[in-house]
Amino acid sequence: MEIKVQKLSRKELEERGVFSWPIWEKEVSRFDWFYDSTEECYVLEGSVEVKTKDGAAVAFGKGDFVTFPKGLACFWDIRHAIRKHYHFK
Repeated sequence: MEIKVQKLSRKELEERGVFSWPIWEKEVSRFDWFYDSTEECYVLEGSVEVKTKDGAAVAFGKGDFVTFPKGLACFWDIRHAIRKHYHFK
């Protein structure tokens, strides 16, 4: 299962309605997570490294549009407090 990190234009973000999605914030921390549905998010602030159970590591931060696939089990390492718009499909 692959975590997809993209840079989208302001127009693409607006077309997806990203700026109307709820906002989630979390302080520097580490925790396990499981996605029971696909999540799309747009990072407003912060930086994170997410490691999958198979050992792959993906880093992302401010300005990144990230897609987490349904069924993904991973470990979050929030390096700088995160603030993001999010949406479950």
